[in-house]
Amino acid sequence: MARGKLRIHLGAAPGVGKTYAMLAEAHRRVERGTDCVVAFVEHHGRPRTEVLLHGLEQVPRRELEYRGGVFPEMDLDAVLARRPQVALVDELAHTNVPGSRNAKRWQDVEELLAAGIDVVSTVNIQHLESLGDVVESITGVRQQETVPDEVVRRADQVELVDMTPEALRRRMAHGNIYRPDKIDAALSNHFRPGNLTALRELALLWVADRADAYLTQYRSEHRVSKIWGSRERIVVGLTGGPEGRTLIRRGARLAEKGAGGEVLAVYIARSDGLTSASPKELALQRTLVEDLGGTFHHVVGDDIPAALLAFARGVNATQIVLGSSRRKTWQYVFGPGVGATVARESGPDLDVHIVTHDEVARGRGLPVARGARLGRSRRVWGWITGVAGPPLLAALLNAVDLGLANDMLLFLALTVAAALLGGLLPALASAAVGSLLLNYFYTPPLHRWTIADPKNIVAIVIFVAVGVAVASVVDLAARRTHQAARLRAESEILSFLAGNVLRGETGLEDLLERVRETFGMESAALLERASDVEPWTCAGRVGRGRPLDRPDQADVDMPVGDHMALALTGRVLPAEDRRVLAAFAAQAAVVLDRRRLREEADRARTLAEGNRIRTALLAAVSHDLRTPLAGIKAAVTSLRSEDVEWSEEDRAELLAGIEEGADRLDHLVGNLLDMSRLQTGTVTPLIREIDLDEVVPMALGGVPEGSACLDVPETLPMVAVDPGLLERAMANLVENAVKYSPPGAPVLVAGSALADRVEVRVVDRGPGVPDEAKERIFEPFQRHGDAPRGAGVGLGLAVARGFAEAMGGTLEAEDTPGGGLTMVLTLRAAGTRPEHRLAAEPERQAS
Repeated sequence: MARGKLRIHLGAAPGVGKTYAMLAEAHRRVERGTDCVVAFVEHHGRPRTEVLLHGLEQVPRRELEYRGGVFPEMDLDAVLARRPQVALVDELAHTNVPGSRNAKRWQDVEELLAAGIDVVSTVNIQHLESLGDVVESITGVRQQETVPDEVVRRADQVELVDMTPEALRRRMAHGNIYRPDKIDAALSNHFRPGNLTALRELALLWVADRADAYLTQYRSEHRVSKIWGSRERIVVGLTGGPEGRTLIRRGARLAEKGAGGEVLAVYIARSDGLTSASPKELALQRTLVEDLGGTFHHVVGDDIPAALLAFARGVNATQIVLGSSRRKTWQYVFGPGVGATVARESGPDLDVHIVTHDEVARGRGLPVARGARLGRSRRVWGWITGVAGPPLLAALLNAVDLGLANDMLLFLALTVAAALLGGLLPALASAAVGSLLLNYFYTPPLHRWTIADPKNIVAIVIFVAVGVAVASVVDLAARRTHQAARLRAESEILSFLAGNVLRGETGLEDLLERVRETFGMESAALLERASDVEPWTCAGRVGRGRPLDRPDQADVDMPVGDHMALALTGRVLPAEDRRVLAAFAAQAAVVLDRRRLREEADRARTLAEGNRIRTALLAAVSHDLRTPLAGIKAAVTSLRSEDVEWSEEDRAELLAGIEEGADRLDHLVGNLLDMSRLQTGTVTPLIREIDLDEVVPMALGGVPEGSACLDVPETLPMVAVDPGLLERAMANLVENAVKYSPPGAPVLVAGSALADRVEVRVVDRGPGVPDEAKERIFEPFQRHGDAPRGAGVGLGLAVARGFAEAMGGTLEAEDTPGGGLTMVLTLRAAGTRPEHRLAAEPERQAS
């Protein structure tokens, strides 16, 4: 089934006539015999719009109840069952009433389109999701109902329904949009002339951009290479030199002269990478063109004029801005230059501007990717072979007569050897010395610097040409090898960098240390400032040397945006190294942003946890603490009553109730205080060596006699704990186990030794806890399942785990074989060295 087509009437604000235009179109389609129905149209009490509904078939709406009210919504099933050719659906961004099939009306429209039904709809520009922040900055109101931009962009047709702000305000004042009681407020707020003008501009630009995208698609599909000057697009050609900023500003001024002008700055880089522009200068020019509202593009091409023209025609540019050549006069013998070539081949549909600047005829001055392509020892042996080799060979050949042809082949072999060892210059030296020796010793007349036979002249010329050619090939191969090795190293560095940063494995200091090591610098620092007038501050620094106050104090500085820079000290980097440095700088900014986001998230999590604790604490105080207080007060009031004569048994029962309530209250308040100490980090354990049988039996004093049995062998090693914290933790564990153990099944408290640890197991035969809840029961104010009445506020296990971790131990929950739950408290045996994390915890809490 073919998908239906979507047509959208887009407006800048309510009241411009979107629904009116949609209904007028429906009448035209019905007159042509099209099966068109009104799926949902809201006329908002506007008489002119309501009149247009007459004569159109309307699908009955579906009414939904929500919060005591009845709301009409589009009946999607009824429209699908009716299956018209065209359905009118107003207000595409509308949020459906809860209970509807879809949350948004645009999702209903997607179902209609999927069923092969054409849809005509309406939407205002402020409802586009990507423009929410912009609209809020204009009107001061955040739009709650939005539609994804992609839904509107996929529409087959988007028609702009436009109206001037003055005409729209007149419509509002005449009561054609809102009810009279809302007119004054609307005119004073959303319908202010400035707001309407800004929203209208947004709508016009959005439709223009969509039309431009359609034009680009059409030109591509129909292979239209000729430029269509529908709008001014200025392409600024950059070389990476300082004149680029002048060219960008010139291009921006040209764009401002035409409505909707656009600036595209492009840098053409050779594919061999042997020459490159200054990355720092290109970064500054990228920032400048983006600040002026343009875009920056990086294109690879060996033929710079052809690549530049291809790019300009590909983006449908109308003008190209180039700078006057920086080549010196004598350099024009190698060709007319990029500017002249582009101007000659641009054709009549593309204007070329040659802009003068301060760098004209001063030479390119661009950094060239040179460097040590051959090792020093190879160059030394190459020079020895090229300079000393020919005389030695001549001495040997003077003793043996091999003929001119063989002599020349031997000298040529020596030249090739010099090229293989030392590159171009030693080979040229070998060819020059060898040709002179061949002329002097082996070509008639001998021992004279003349040649009688023209054939010998040709032979020597060929000899020199072959030597130069071989030397050039070897030198080029060495350059390519050096380039390949460098690019491989760069790719490995960038791959490592990207992988670690994306996985979040690299901190800022680690990344800066990697930068310092990679480039062999003394120090690396990331500097930032809030604005152009604020001083620079150091976000992170590694290495030795004095701190930097500004980026320009460093040997190398790489800007990252407007107010951040990566600064290195130690040496000046060549231009070819700055490409990788730029990537490091960008990633450093990303790592810094990630660290700050993580810190903000931690602070937010801490605040949220604190709020949750406070809320639960208030709930505990209002409920669980009130119960024992109410019981104590009732018992005391009864005892003090003079109207009733209490027997000794009744009096004893009331006193026992008072005592039980006071004990329960004391236990609850103790747990609350312990949890507050843990939350604020004020628990400072006093670790000392002690036997378990000195502490654990004391923890059983708060449970009924016979409800727990103890199995702690005397042979267990001593443990390094805080006796008070251990007693409180064990008491909470035992009391919790007794609460859930069935009658007649006492809780077992058993101790055992395992390597350098001592385990205390509290075993009950209660209902147990499923695996997914075993960690949740240790959270504050959590009680698993249907806890018995008066089971406390859910702090016992949280306090026990907190005390265990404060002493360098752990507390975990396991299933009891045969049913039930086992709490395993692991403690550090005396005389063993604590782990770093566990040892640092008390110090952190103490601080």
